Amino acid sequence: MFDNALIFAEDLMTRAVATVHPETSLLAAVRLMAEKRISGLPVVDADGTPVGMLTEGDLLRWHGEFSERQQWWLDHLADGEALAPSFIKVLQAERRKVGAVMTANVATIAPGTSAHDIARLFFEKGIKRAPVVADGRIVGLVSRSDLIRALARELAKE
Repeated sequence: MFDNALIFAEDLMTRAVATVHPETSLLAAVRLMAEKRISGLPVVDADGTPVGMLTEGDLLRWHGEFSERQQWWLDHLADGEALAPSFIKVLQAERRKVGAVMTANVATIAPGTSAHDIARLFFEKGIKRAPVVADGRIVGLVSRSDLIRALARELAKE
């Protein structure tokens, strides 16, 4: 679809990208997504390096309860004794942070990545967006809607 077009990530990307940290509360992240009307947020570390992505899909899969495996470990840890309520609260608070819900190992692209290669990446990885990274830091974000807008421009030229 973009085989002959000379369109690159830097031409398509949104430059003012909202990001969150793994320690950000889910409430704050969800509010940010709702306020900005976006369906995904890059998750960055203290240096601004991408470490994950928080998406609507991640939030829909999140159920907020301990999994069977987690519950088994907690029971094993307690070994028949009641765990301190403060300990349980700390564990529950950790599960309500972005780092517990995000998708790690996010696919990133360079500013010079072609639209054709971005489209292929999205298809092969089953993703809807990718941070644009230069020198280890996010400089933009390309989403499927950015690709669709570029495709519309290219089709209008024909």
